[in-house]
Amino acid sequence: MTPRTPNTQLSALVAESGLTYEALAKTVRAVAAECGDRLRTNKSNVEHWLSGSVPRGDTPRYLAVALSRRLGRLLTLADLGLPCPAEADSDTIGLSLGNDPLDALLPMWRYELDRRRFLSASAYSVAAAALPLSHVQDIAARTAAARTGHTVGMTEVAAVRDMIHAFSEMDERHGGHHGRSALVTYLRDDVALLCRARFRSDDVRRQMLSAASRGVHLLGWKSYDAGQQGLAQRYYLQSYALATESGLRGHDGFVMRTMAMQGLKLHRPEHCLGLAETGLNRAKGRVDAQTEALFRVVYAHTLAKSGKHRAALAEADHARTLLTGAPGDEMPFWALSWGPPAASVYSRTAKVHETVGDHRSAAEQYALAATARPADTYARIVALDLVAEAEMHLKRGSIEQACLTWLKAIDHMGGVRSARTRKAVARMRSDLRRFRARGLRCVVELDERGRDFLAGA
Repeated sequence: MTPRTPNTQLSALVAESGLTYEALAKTVRAVAAECGDRLRTNKSNVEHWLSGSVPRGDTPRYLAVALSRRLGRLLTLADLGLPCPAEADSDTIGLSLGNDPLDALLPMWRYELDRRRFLSASAYSVAAAALPLSHVQDIAARTAAARTGHTVGMTEVAAVRDMIHAFSEMDERHGGHHGRSALVTYLRDDVALLCRARFRSDDVRRQMLSAASRGVHLLGWKSYDAGQQGLAQRYYLQSYALATESGLRGHDGFVMRTMAMQGLKLHRPEHCLGLAETGLNRAKGRVDAQTEALFRVVYAHTLAKSGKHRAALAEADHARTLLTGAPGDEMPFWALSWGPPAASVYSRTAKVHETVGDHRSAAEQYALAATARPADTYARIVALDLVAEAEMHLKRGSIEQACLTWLKAIDHMGGVRSARTRKAVARMRSDLRRFRARGLRCVVELDERGRDFLAGA
């Protein structure tokens, strides 16, 4: 038997990480769990890898993510001294900001349409979350010259905006799973070509790239709604690159805002405050008051999560003041991703109050958010705001009010295909478990509705 050659590259990275073999194995298992995979990786497995054996299945990818997170930089399989599959760049596709975001997006879309699992099962990368802050370049200057192809004017920009708006409304009514392949195909076959066309003016070029960024942002949102957080992050990064390339004031910061929101949701706060603050600084004084309110309220949430409660509440109040001070301002196309700005400000303000422990105020703000959106157009997000309101009532001990609000939420979920709504109902049934033994009628009826919903979803 030929003796194995020790993996010196991997050994050096493990030593640099400072992790024990047991701790590294635990971290690899945690990354796998995020991707829906259960591993039994242990100290002995790590020892075998260092001696030259190759991890099986998707374990090399999980190992690369685990060490990337620990060391704060992106690592490929090659960096770990491991063989790369045919999809050699799969671990880093979309996780960096290169010369042209379309160069990253085109292979991502190809793999999406081919139903290749490796992208949809990718883990969230803390290292990548720092890229927009550390990767500073004037992308707009690089593309100032016209590209080849036919000449594009504002008529084409308006058509792209209308189509993306239609996809966005479909997403809100029916969930992230609905129409996803159609959106990928549209962006790949139509919008990508328009972005590489000759433009009638530099302003047309900026508007087209901004519209493309909004479409890629929507793909990230669809991935997020499907529970594919790593893929969502890759789309957000490339949406950021397109927004930066467009040069439109505030748009790049808006994508930073989204990335901060994702990090907060995933309990990965490492870069959220920096993202939200930088996004706000790029927008304030350059956008209308309602759009600035959207930036400020997310910044408030990151402050609350950082333990700066007084500053968080002050920023949330500032956001509401901006909202009511200029309700008639025309907002940019890219800022309308989640519908009426008031609803977004109310919902995020609720999260600020929830973080600081004021569950009564949080419930009030979630209720305002639910009523501020047209329920027929924004069925999913209205339902999720109602779920959050119900959870606040439960924390306050108001079980009957919680049940009534949960029932309203489920009423809005019909026809919505969303991993988040399913997760919300499953969490509701878990929260109600301790009340079932009491025989409360409202609990029994709600639990039956939840069971039926999950069975039919």
